[in-house]
Parts: sequence; C-alpha cells; structure tokens
Amino acid sequence: MIKTIKASFVECDARERILGLLDEGTFRELLGPMDEFESPHLEPQGIVPQSDDGVVVAKGRIYNQPSIVISIESKFQGGGIGEVSGAKIAGALELALEECKRGAHIIPVLVFDTGGVRLQEANYGLLSIAEISAAIVALKHYVPVIGVVPGKVGAFGGMSITAGLCSAIIMTREGRLGLNGPEVIEQEAGIREFDSRNRPLIWGTIGGEQRTASGFADILVEDDIREMKDAVSSVMTGQAVDTARTDQIGQYESLLHSIDPTKPLSPEMVRSLWQQKNNTPPNKIGSPENGGKTSGRGQVWFDLLRGNAPEIGDLPSVQVADGVIGDKKVRFIAVVPDSQNKFPRARKGEFGLLEGWSVAKHVQEAIKEDQNGEKRAIIAIVDVPSQAYGYREELLGIHQACAAAVSAYASARLNGHPVVAFIPGKAISGAFLSHGMQANRLIALRDPGVNVHVMSKESAARITQRTLEELEAATKEVPAMAYDINSFEKLGALFSLVDHVEADHPGEEDRNTIYKEIEKAIEDVEKDQSKDLSTRLKTHLAASGRAASILVREKLREQWS
Repeated sequence: MIKTIKASFVECDARERILGLLDEGTFRELLGPMDEFESPHLEPQGIVPQSDDGVVVAKGRIYNQPSIVISIESKFQGGGIGEVSGAKIAGALELALEECKRGAHIIPVLVFDTGGVRLQEANYGLLSIAEISAAIVALKHYVPVIGVVPGKVGAFGGMSITAGLCSAIIMTREGRLGLNGPEVIEQEAGIREFDSRNRPLIWGTIGGEQRTASGFADILVEDDIREMKDAVSSVMTGQAVDTARTDQIGQYESLLHSIDPTKPLSPEMVRSLWQQKNNTPPNKIGSPENGGKTSGRGQVWFDLLRGNAPEIGDLPSVQVADGVIGDKKVRFIAVVPDSQNKFPRARKGEFGLLEGWSVAKHVQEAIKEDQNGEKRAIIAIVDVPSQAYGYREELLGIHQACAAAVSAYASARLNGHPVVAFIPGKAISGAFLSHGMQANRLIALRDPGVNVHVMSKESAARITQRTLEELEAATKEVPAMAYDINSFEKLGALFSLVDHVEADHPGEEDRNTIYKEIEKAIEDVEKDQSKDLSTRLKTHLAASGRAASILVREKLREQWS
C-alpha cells in the first residue's frame, strides 16, 4: 500500500494558505506588505508593528469561481484584531458586498487564526469586529460566506462570533472554536472550571472534531491543502450549506432545554443530544415570574423606559416589552441579572447561552410581525459585565448563541428597523458585541459606571503579560484601551453622550431626557436611511479617532478593481 504524502494546510502561514486555496496564477494581494499599512498604536507601547498588520487579503479564483480570501496570521500578535487589520477585513467584505449588489458573484472565504481582539488596541478591535459581523450578515443574502478554522490558534473571542455568522464552517481536527480562551476562563472562573493546561480537555471541548459532531461546524477535513480547497469549493457550489445556524433558534433552545447543569456534562453527551435534537421549540425555559431578578442599571432603566408596558419575555434574564416613544412603536430588550439562572455562570447579568438565543428570538419575532407594517424600533438597553465564562458555555457553543443575537440585530437593521443601543452601565466584550454593537445608533450616559472594553482588567493584564499598573499606563497612550466612556467617545462611534442624568436612581425627568435622545436617534436613522454601520466612520470625532480605519478603506477601494 502506497501512503500519499499530503501538503499541510495547518503548517502554512497566512499568505501560503491563500496561495493554496486560489487557482495558480490568480492571486492578487490588496494592501500587501509593500504598502506598509502598519498599526499606529503599537510602537507607542514598545511593540514592533508588522507591515501587513497580520492580515492578508487577496482576490483570485477557486476552481474558476471569483473569490476574496482573507487570512489571519497567528504569528503576529496571536492573530489579534486591531484597527488596521480589522479595517482590512471589514473593508474587503464591504467591497465584496458592493460588488454582489451590482450583480457580480464574488465569494468571501475567511481563514481564522486569531485570539480575537488585539488587547493592545482593545476598542478599535471591538468596533472592527462589529463591522466585520455586519458585513457578513449582509453578504449572506447574496453569496455563501465561508469560514475556515485550520489550527495553530483557532478562532476565539469576538472572531468566534464572526465565524458563527458564516454560512458554513470548515475545520481540521487541530482547529479550535470558542468564545473564551482556556486561559481567560481559568482567570475569570478558576482552574476547577477549566484547566488551561489540560490539552485533551481543550480539544474535547472546542476542537474541530467535537465542533463538527455537535453541530457547530459543517465539514471536518484532513490537514491537506487540496482537501481544504475541495471543501471550500463544495460550499461555494451549495453542496454543504444548510439552514444558517443563527436561524435555528428552536433547535438550539431544545438542546439547552435538555441540559441539567447540576449534573456532569461530557463532549459525548453533547454529540448525542445534538443528534437527537428536533425542530420543535421547547416549552418556556423560564418566565419573568419565577426568576431571581436583582436590581441593576439594566433592570432599573428597562422598568423606567417601558412604563406600563407588560413584560413579554420568556426568560427572567432577558426582559422584553413593547411600548411607544413619542409616536414611534418600540421594543425594549434588556439583559439583566438572574440569581436563579439555569446556568450559574450567567447569574450576574452576563450574556450567556440562554440569553443569546432568547434575544435572537425576540428580535426575529419583531422582524416577522412587522414584515408588512410599521417597522418598530428595537431599543437594546445595555448593562452587561461580560459574556458568561464556563466549561458548559463553551461546550454548548456560547459563541453561536452570541452570533444568533448579532445576526438578529443586524437583520433587523437591514430590514428597516431602527436599532438603538442605550448604554447606562457596562458594555464589555462579547456581551456588547452581541447586545448593542449592531445598533444603527449608540447612546450612552456620561457616568463613571459606564464602561466599554473587551475584557476585565485582570484578564487583559494576564493575556498581555502586564501588571495592572502597566495596563493603566498604556491607556494613556492609546485611548481605545481605556475603559471609561469619555475615551470611547473619542473613537466617534457614539450618536450622543448624555450629561446630567442620574444613572443608578433615575426619575421621570431622566426618563424623558433619554426618550428625547432615542427619538432623535430614530429620526436620524430614518433621515439617513443607511442600513449599515458606516455612520460610525463619518462623525467628526471618527475623522481623528479612527483615521486609520478610514484610510485603509480608501486604499482598499483604490486597489480593488
């Protein structure tokens, strides 16, 4: 028997992976190393930048199909997404979308090898990932968007959410796909929750074979360039694209409904439960009456803004009500603490498994109900300390629950619903990406308790190998690393930052102030009529705060055709 020697896809660098996927002679790189578009935020922190900022973008053909392939280089900053690298990805996808709208058929392929947001650029990465996600959701109306997770690092953090948005995900056994990295879970929840040194545990939870067998990836391939190219081509021709995972709300709720978090849960059990899933949504997992709601800014503002409108949610931690602001119909959605949450890691207001699918369901319901009538505004009330960190959360695909919420909010925006995020509290990490960042307009209170960031300070210090003091010092060089809302405002993404409002104990006057701001935001959306997130790059503050994001897009457009 002759054993064929295969060419490894995993061992290739980012550029070699694209060359392996594209037909010979069709590779044309955009904003390559010779263009020298480096991150402007690394040298001030003593970090040597890279001339392509760790992302390779190339146009070409895959078995003669026009394609745009985006590949992330894990050897630079762990594949972390900063301002320039994020703008390259988002900008390329946005240009592909324009081409598809003109009737062309260019298919995007994203090769993930990333730990998520580059913590040294923090909120730049957060904004970029929101824009990448928005482009993927829009593109899927025209062509399949293909995600490839080969190995080395994998797809983590906010980029795991973007992977969950893809039409199909292809993985090798070496690949890993999860919202929270093992080290971060260990930092946030302790070694008993997840031992980051236990390699069999890691791959048994989030590895390619497990993800494919438990419904979170579509194709498992051997580590071979030709087999990877064939798998990508099979998605392009429609052979491997099923109903989008983000739309399978009933199936995933059924899976979660069958779980008893008080009992041990193994990878084999999740595989078995996924195979037994059905298409019938479960009975209500909970109701507002039987939860353990505790006071917090999200709950306080939800109750104040909804007035006498009844709660209509079916989960204590996801509060939903339909009301009216001025003459506009609105749906309020807030994620709040629930001390009796079925999943203990989501009891303090974290955005967890149940929360992601519940938010998606209530937004999708509004889209369906308003299909032939007035498009009510969706108001996301944001006070989320983080996503839920835990073993069960990763095993059961918290990244996919987050992706479902992202897809729902983006779909509402694309369907003509004004989506407004009101931030009276914390807006952290994957929780904010899932609940708030897809809004047409962002409104925040100017208050010390309003924070925007990608990770807790303790975890950020551990991942970047800095002390807390060093981390604080770095924020003075790069405002996007800071947690306070005044620093976030400098990036230009806010529609308004509201002064003189009592954040913790608001009264009727405070409520009326926010009503007026929401009305202004809705009117601005309707006047502008853009359904994407491009307005965040057109504000006077963005001109300086996100200058690199704007310039990268301009240069990509020049080189596109």
